[in-house]
Amino acid sequence: MSRPGAFTVIDPTTDLPLAKYDGLTDDEAAAAVSEVRHAYPAWRRTDLARRAKLMRRAGKILTERADQLARLMTREMGKPFSDGRAEALKCAFVCSYFADNAAAMLADEPVDLGDPKVRAFVTFQPLGVILALMPWNFPFWQLFRCAAPAMMAGNCVVMKHADNVPGCALAIESIFKDAGFPDHVFRTLLVDVPQVSALITNPDIAAVSLTGSVKAGKAVAATAATVLKKCVLELGGSDAYVVLADADPVHAAKVCATARMVNGGQSCIAGKRFVVSEPIRERFTKAMVEAMSQWVAGDPSEPDTKLGPMVNIRARDGVHKQVTESIERGAKLLLGGEIPSKRGAWYPATVLADVVPGQPAYDEEIFGPVAAIIAACDDDDAVRIANDSRFGLGAAVLTKDLARGEAIAARELEAGLAFVNHNVKSDPRLPFSGIKESGYGREVSRYGLLEFVTTKTVSIAL
Repeated sequence: MSRPGAFTVIDPTTDLPLAKYDGLTDDEAAAAVSEVRHAYPAWRRTDLARRAKLMRRAGKILTERADQLARLMTREMGKPFSDGRAEALKCAFVCSYFADNAAAMLADEPVDLGDPKVRAFVTFQPLGVILALMPWNFPFWQLFRCAAPAMMAGNCVVMKHADNVPGCALAIESIFKDAGFPDHVFRTLLVDVPQVSALITNPDIAAVSLTGSVKAGKAVAATAATVLKKCVLELGGSDAYVVLADADPVHAAKVCATARMVNGGQSCIAGKRFVVSEPIRERFTKAMVEAMSQWVAGDPSEPDTKLGPMVNIRARDGVHKQVTESIERGAKLLLGGEIPSKRGAWYPATVLADVVPGQPAYDEEIFGPVAAIIAACDDDDAVRIANDSRFGLGAAVLTKDLARGEAIAARELEAGLAFVNHNVKSDPRLPFSGIKESGYGREVSRYGLLEFVTTKTVSIAL
């Protein structure tokens, strides 16, 4: 069988090649999956205390290597060094969290049937080998938030990472290996996208977790359905931040700008649509431009840099096309919006106002540093506009009335995560999920851990 083409790492700051990695053939990938499947029975029987000890070691290694891993993220996908370091440390936290809590989360649950002659309980048992299909934007966090709970539950994991971060993918495998995990409990496969279908349908794979685009999610779900395999899908998002009339416009703008610029805007849960009640729209808009202007692009390897390049030229050009089409259809450019005249995938912090339906800034997810300000007639209209999206990942409310903000977040916003007066973020202790075209299934927390187990009923006649 012919070998797939090599994976080439392109430096986002210069658009020049940095390194090449050989991919696996279909046969090599299948053989690796088979090795993982053969490692599974011993791993599922491994004592939870032993699993926890190894997972804590993985967390310790992540902490020790945080600077090294941050430089790798900077090199492969342009993440600023300080953001990469924070990502590595967050991965260490998710390892320690599930090492500390998985035993309680997986404890058998007795069920009283009211019959002294019958004892019943529910037990949670692993599924097998989980295929993790991971994106480039948080190359370590996305994997560890999937793998830490899955592996603590007794599953093994095979990962196909994004094509542009092969170094990160191999570094993850090294972390588990160096932590002392048994051979083949976790494996990285350098394979092309056309090879994914064969992995999903491989009988040695029990279930699939994908973080990616809506298009990828639909394709993965369709393929998995042909072999009746469970999927957890975390897809796109166009998070709305609802700024109510009683909010402090300057404070709200600072929160919203920080939300928009998470990972240079290249995040599914970055704030993207800022829906502002008319009484404070003008003051908020002025403050938002000021707040966004603080993100000045610079060398991502420098510790003080807040905004690096986008991941690649193609992504940058796609974002610019969405911006220019929005302007052509009536949006007003207030900041940024021009491609710098230098090599690399650079794009400035950008603000669009007068955003309305029919413009990409309203209808689509913009995966880059572009804030879309949308005017609402009043607070009720702002909530309506926030829900007027095919996505439903995160959302936020900014208000001085905490009780009202809580009510809107809990019962009115159509999203899997809803925050009041601060930025939407992922946390190992809280379930992470979306609705609509943002996907289905849960990640992290006990709810995420239980996605990849069998909830089994056991009943015993005494």
